[in-house]
Amino acid sequence: MSQPPNQPPQGGFGAPQDPAGGQHPGQGAPPPPAQPPQAPPPPQGAPQGGAPGTPPAPQPGYGYPQQPGPYNQPGPYGQQPGPYAQPGPYAPQPGPYGQPQQSGPYGQPGYGYPQQPQFPGPPGTPPGGGSSNPFKGKPAIIIGAALAAALIIGGTVWAVSGDGDKKPEAKESAGAKPSAGEDPINPGDGDGDGGEDPEDLNAGRQAGESKVLWYKEGPDAPGSGADAPGMWITEKTAVKAAYKQVFAYNVSDGKPAWPEITLPQEICSVTPEKTADDKIVVAYKEGAKDAADCNQLMEIDLNTGKKGWTEEIPAGELFDSMLQLGLTVTDGTLVVGRGQSGVGYDVKTGDKLWEKKRYGAACFPAAFAGGSKLVAVSSCAAGSDNEHDEVQELDPATGKAKWTWKVPKGWQAARTYSTDPVVMYLTNEDKKQWNISTLNNGNVTAQVDIDESFAPECGWAILSRDLQGCQGVAADKDTLYLPTDAKTGANEVVAINLATGKEKWRTKSPVEERMLPMKMDGTNLLAYIEPSYDSGGRVVSIPTGGSSHTPKKLLQNPQGTADIESGFYSKDVDYVDGRFYISTTRLSGRDETKEKLMLAYGK
Repeated sequence: MSQPPNQPPQGGFGAPQDPAGGQHPGQGAPPPPAQPPQAPPPPQGAPQGGAPGTPPAPQPGYGYPQQPGPYNQPGPYGQQPGPYAQPGPYAPQPGPYGQPQQSGPYGQPGYGYPQQPQFPGPPGTPPGGGSSNPFKGKPAIIIGAALAAALIIGGTVWAVSGDGDKKPEAKESAGAKPSAGEDPINPGDGDGDGGEDPEDLNAGRQAGESKVLWYKEGPDAPGSGADAPGMWITEKTAVKAAYKQVFAYNVSDGKPAWPEITLPQEICSVTPEKTADDKIVVAYKEGAKDAADCNQLMEIDLNTGKKGWTEEIPAGELFDSMLQLGLTVTDGTLVVGRGQSGVGYDVKTGDKLWEKKRYGAACFPAAFAGGSKLVAVSSCAAGSDNEHDEVQELDPATGKAKWTWKVPKGWQAARTYSTDPVVMYLTNEDKKQWNISTLNNGNVTAQVDIDESFAPECGWAILSRDLQGCQGVAADKDTLYLPTDAKTGANEVVAINLATGKEKWRTKSPVEERMLPMKMDGTNLLAYIEPSYDSGGRVVSIPTGGSSHTPKKLLQNPQGTADIESGFYSKDVDYVDGRFYISTTRLSGRDETKEKLMLAYGK
């Protein structure tokens, strides 16, 4: 699709607003309330209609087109889990760690994703004619929160209800307490020596089902909860950070691969990707207070547990906060994103390479995304008539900009779905619109032009935006893969041509539970299908070439541990060498139950 230089194509940037609970992907949620009220009673019997746990009658979706035409498309975002997103102007939102779950037959919250009212009001209409804003289109839906409409911290579910201008009410769900037979292999604080499984999690495993290789419970966390960021899998080890510690397990049996590393203070950020030689960098706070800076770096070898270089990040200029950091790695360069600047380090030595500060018309770097390419988003001329965002590709060795794209006024670059090619998800707060654009050398070459509601899982952040905080989305050189938001029944994965923004093909989940893209495996797309109240989750492979895109089952997780698997509300997932890993990204700090940390399945 052609367009003027440095501007996105016209039209098609949004979706109708959904007063019944449609959501706008990429926005975050406020922190949970300090004290929950009493838990609501569980529902009677198994969930009815659609995916288990969904409301009996599906609510109006935000994907309803308002009028014909290729640019009147519904918004791409539904439920979002996970720990990172932006505080934003998108109405009272449930927060950050999961979908509102209904109590299921196993004493665990169920498996559906009911929506909560957001941005009450009638569906919007496209802006009036004559608008000079190059991002024209339909008002976008407003996202509820990470992983949909619930505040879930670890094993605690905070269901949020409310409409109009009423203050949302938080209610604690029935606790997700393990029942008899759920005691994990190597229970306790994340450490352990392997050995026998006293409760036999694999008892009753049916033909064709995978087996539990190992299962870990989390370390103690403070009552306010703690982050458990990152999950890294090598040929030998599965490594997980939680609160102040980093744990490593043999991938085959879960025995400790090396002694856990305990840091002086709470871990506050990690590199989501590992280096080519299996190294990561973690950041931890300089002190115990909530207001302590997140400014201490340490390199860790994932295979040996050897501690590498350490570094203290120097303070930035006034208002350049280090309460939260963003870490990312590209081509041997670690980029540390502060509130209004970024610092590049040699990831092998810890030597400082460059610093990106204020430039141009009062532009301050606000977030970075790494991987194949290094992308920076800056906030420019804040508070003035010229306020806008800018997107740049940076040379990871020098920090210099290779190209710059000025985002049209009123739009915010909220997420990066891919860095090669660069695919940005943008929002317009005032118009309640969305846009997904492909950038090439600073020019918009295409926008997503599909009449559909998409639902990748994006998280939240309190003080900063996180460009890489989305799961359930994948991309290769020329195609973007997004999950649809099915109100009832099976959802679909849609393949989108990044050169045109048009749909290439779509394929439906083989069961009623959600199917979410994970990553590419050569020319195949790997996807995770979530568990239901009577079936474990599964991993499937979807051919991306040819005429058939039917999901092929690679791993069927056992029904006997479906309630444990579904209990990872704020989760990270991966499939490596025939093994499926799922881990939490948040510990609740509740003392009455041991918390889930990590679970591994295999054949």
